Amino acid sequence: MGTMRKSRLSRYKQDRLIEHFVAGTTARTTASLCGVNRKTAAFYFHRLREIIAFELEAESEAMFGGEIEVDESYFGGRRKGTRGRGAAGKIPVFALLKRGGKVYTKIIPDASSETLLPIIEHKVVPDSIVYSDGWKGYNALDVSDFHHFRINHSELFADDETHINGIENFWSQAKRHMRKFNGVPKAHFGLFLKECEWRFNHSDPSVQ
Repeated sequence: MGTMRKSRLSRYKQDRLIEHFVAGTTARTTASLCGVNRKTAAFYFHRLREIIAFELEAESEAMFGGEIEVDESYFGGRRKGTRGRGAAGKIPVFALLKRGGKVYTKIIPDASSETLLPIIEHKVVPDSIVYSDGWKGYNALDVSDFHHFRINHSELFADDETHINGIENFWSQAKRHMRKFNGVPKAHFGLFLKECEWRFNHSDPSVQ
């Protein structure tokens, strides 16, 4: 990633901060391990997330083809007991995963067909195979340019190919990472989300 311009930190300390960021260490812990002010570490980590988001945005026009898994999930929110799509106080996120390839994430206002289909059409090559769960927001895929297969989670013995395990694996990995921070501020959630996308896309597939 290179060093930050106009940074007062030595190259050595910048390299250590980057190492800890990549390892998933929190800024608070990194500050004490590297002997820097906590605000300095937090600011540095924030800048790294901005760089990652900028780089991912530059790549975002690349389309996915082949077998694609789609799903939405909900992040944050303190309230317990509010289950289901659009649970109160939570941030809805949509993701597409190319099997054997990368994931792409986007914060969405809701999980309606009107919201989801344009994102899929923009990101996925026509004639691709798209796997989703049974959510009604994916109904429009049945009369689209894609081959649409739905997952039935209640079926114990599902077709080997008909699953969205890859995208569900991404959600669990992202939520596990965000839990370290005891609540990500909403204003910065998008940066943390793109960090999770970057981590997934650059991790060793054998350990996912």
